[in-house]
Amino acid sequence: MRISGLAIAGLLLAGPAGAQQATIFSEMDRIHPVWAENGMVSAQERLAAEIGRDIMAKGGNAVDAGVAVAFALAVTLPRAGNLGGGGFMLVHDAETGRTQAIDYRELAPSGASRDMFLDDKGEADSDKSLYTGAASGVPGTVAGMRMALDTYGSMPWADVIAPAIRLAEEGIIVTPDLADSLEAEREALMKHPSTAKIFFKEGGAGYRPGERLVQADLAATLKKVAAEGPDGFYKGAVAENIAKAVQAAGGPMTVEDLAAYKPVLREPVRGSYRGYEIVSMPPPSSGGVHLIQILNTLEGYPIGALGHNTAETIHLMAEAMKLAYADRSEYLGDPDFVDVPVAALTSKDYAAELRGKISAEYATPSAMIGPGDLAPYESDQTTHFSVVDKAGNAVSNTYTINLNYGSGLVAEGTGVLMNNEMDDFSAKPGVPNAFGLVGGDANAVQPGKRPLSSMTPTIVLKDGETWLVTGSPGGARIITTVLQVVMNMIDHGMNVAEASTAPRVHHQWLPDELRIEEGISRDTLRLLAAKGHTISEKPVMGSTQSIMRDPASGALLGASDPRRPDAATLGY
Repeated sequence: MRISGLAIAGLLLAGPAGAQQATIFSEMDRIHPVWAENGMVSAQERLAAEIGRDIMAKGGNAVDAGVAVAFALAVTLPRAGNLGGGGFMLVHDAETGRTQAIDYRELAPSGASRDMFLDDKGEADSDKSLYTGAASGVPGTVAGMRMALDTYGSMPWADVIAPAIRLAEEGIIVTPDLADSLEAEREALMKHPSTAKIFFKEGGAGYRPGERLVQADLAATLKKVAAEGPDGFYKGAVAENIAKAVQAAGGPMTVEDLAAYKPVLREPVRGSYRGYEIVSMPPPSSGGVHLIQILNTLEGYPIGALGHNTAETIHLMAEAMKLAYADRSEYLGDPDFVDVPVAALTSKDYAAELRGKISAEYATPSAMIGPGDLAPYESDQTTHFSVVDKAGNAVSNTYTINLNYGSGLVAEGTGVLMNNEMDDFSAKPGVPNAFGLVGGDANAVQPGKRPLSSMTPTIVLKDGETWLVTGSPGGARIITTVLQVVMNMIDHGMNVAEASTAPRVHHQWLPDELRIEEGISRDTLRLLAAKGHTISEKPVMGSTQSIMRDPASGALLGASDPRRPDAATLGY
């Protein structure tokens, strides 16, 4: 049986479908990516992608477009796009060949403390770390976008924010996806009158598809930011309103915390995989370190010959994932506070040691796996966009407010939804966070510290030039989602659209389960179970936004993940 690629994309979004799960990817018709010659944007929301494309068509470069997309998503994708959150951006400069990382992750306020999310019995209280004012770290998005534009951009600050102001002021047409997501989070959003009056009508009725949503307060904040730069956000009336709202909800954030925020330029982590250079985000993201660690481990196996999503391949992937996530729980944190053994974790020698722990015949129980014995230390509801311009400059950006709509709190008068990123700290060593991830002392709460993240914006280079720009939301699953796009293209020869559509798997050590999407052969699942894997079929994972640049012609080939509606890859 042959099923078209578009049909498979539909199956991934549909419910159980018996015989459809026996479809093997290699039997499908080719899925064709979007093609462009001059520039391309791949984003989780179409209006924002259009804005980025138009910026480049007017002469802007990839960073100009990326900053414009980031501000636009704060209007059009409020559950993840943001001014009140933070994230990571990788920028590749084609002229110099240099790639740098911009860390604009949120900071713990000065009044934060190690035990702030424990109850009176000393147990972790997720309500405190997710739904109160204490859940919010100091936002970094505005400062991060300014650093990106000042360092690599070519257009005036006000010009790249102007399209977002227009969208907020004139309103956006509510899509079915936006209407559904607001309704799904109704309870959390209605707790705050300042939030409810923006995202619901008077009396509490929800917005229906086709209706117009105006965000006047957000437009006013964007205008202040456009006119005054980051000071329009981190100082003055906006900062005062944010601090007041967070404190009223039980958080310690002050105007001084906001005024003191600074993003950081960092060197990316780098690795190699079968002749390609992998460049990804360094700590405080765990994404780049463990992406490279897992690839290093799998490089010792003939993955291409074993086949895509066969039992042999998935087994090896799962075993390598478990070992990496165990290390994540012990060693990863903010490098400004703890020494993270990046070189050790990403070394080929360590990968060889890890392969020695993997059996081809059976799954090692997670209870028998712990963090590696290294030398001394040397959110689903996130969103990602990728941009490549004609010159080969590239932006890979992942940013978030953590859960859908963050903490649910809009600071009165600002239109800014506040993050709940403080939950990404380890409230108590060994206790899972909202994504089931376990952490230790390296990621304990501390004033001025950045919480550990799984965000994995990634650029793959071939002979020093941009080859693939990719990334994804997905909380704990981000790392493995990006991993599989890279492997699908390098090991299995898929084009970027096929690599984005193929069914995914995930293992994060704890809980000890192999999570799969629908679409994996039932025979394969039986073979995996026979090896000792506990199989758990769950909803789809990730929403990759990816662009490939052909080294010979410079042509751009892109694809938006079909798992999320409203995403778009657009070129010109």
